[in-house]
Amino acid sequence: MDFSWTEEQATFRKEVIRFARQELNDDLERRDREEEFPREFWKKCADFGIQGLPAPQEYGGSGADTLTTVCGLEALGYGCKDNGFLFSLNAHLWTSVVPLMTFGTEEQKRRYLPRLINGEWIGLHCMTEPMSGSDAYSLRTRADRKGDRYVLNGSKTFITNTTHGDLFVVFGNVDPSKGANGVTGFLVEKGTPGLILGKKLHKMGLRTSPMSEVALVDCEVPAENILGTVGGGQAIFSHSMEWERTCIMASHLGMMQRLIETCVKYAHDRRQFGQPIGKYSAIANKVADMEVRLETGRLLLYKAAWLKSQGRHALKEASMAKLYVSEATVQTCLDAIQIHGGYGYMTEYEMERDLRDAVSGKIYSGTSEIQKVIIAGFQGL
Repeated sequence: MDFSWTEEQATFRKEVIRFARQELNDDLERRDREEEFPREFWKKCADFGIQGLPAPQEYGGSGADTLTTVCGLEALGYGCKDNGFLFSLNAHLWTSVVPLMTFGTEEQKRRYLPRLINGEWIGLHCMTEPMSGSDAYSLRTRADRKGDRYVLNGSKTFITNTTHGDLFVVFGNVDPSKGANGVTGFLVEKGTPGLILGKKLHKMGLRTSPMSEVALVDCEVPAENILGTVGGGQAIFSHSMEWERTCIMASHLGMMQRLIETCVKYAHDRRQFGQPIGKYSAIANKVADMEVRLETGRLLLYKAAWLKSQGRHALKEASMAKLYVSEATVQTCLDAIQIHGGYGYMTEYEMERDLRDAVSGKIYSGTSEIQKVIIAGFQGL
């Protein structure tokens, strides 16, 4: 077993860190306070190649395997402190770019992928509804056939990237009597009549990532805009979640490493009772626990990414990585704040923002409780 990055991956990692530090951290405290999405950073990331990491080169992507993609996203989480912006990038990749790569027709790929990769467009998906969260396939949005079109009616909530979104992957049910087997994905472009952005939602964290409600009122979509097959929405959503649970946590690993390094420096520099606070076991033990959590999370996540790079399914491994890393990140943020004492509680030191951002990781892409249900299901429970 080889646990090292290749020379090419290591060089790529360094370049991502350099890019993120130089280009993606400006004016973050104000942007977080005012909930401002940095669209200019989006284009910078696209020019660097982030939005096209896993996409085929023929559509403008890099063609990177899953492990290399994770390498880049971990480096991004280390160098960029704007976790909300990184969340929007991940939402774009795993709910738009990857589903199109896998389930799109050739015409759909050529029409949409280049614009999603080059930064011109932002993608998102609309699955969650007011009455369907963890029970994702109980959605009430209807998709009724009308000649060569489908008419969508329903409401969605907690939808990321809406206010800047250009391509919506909307899930509706073509036949509620079939339950989950009637769920179908549709590609809906911004400006389509009947696609209505609703109330903006204000969040505890990830505040630079826009979120709002979405309404579909007699929204007509051509039949050729079906993504995949009629009734194939389950496959699309499951595929997206496997990718997301594997890759979105990579940025959390980068955040955890950054927090550990910040705490180690503070533990050396801060003196109390005549010596650095790192000499006290109460502080040293917290740093040790943070390091163990980071390395354990890496092993879980890298394994899931390796399996996907080998073309194998990693549903269980992705759920394990998502569960562990999301929980570990929250605890690491709490420890970092505790080590810094009163300073850690101050906005100026930035760790309170990391904590607010990290809490959502236990909820999105399937709550921690749902991940445990998935993992136990592989044991027949």
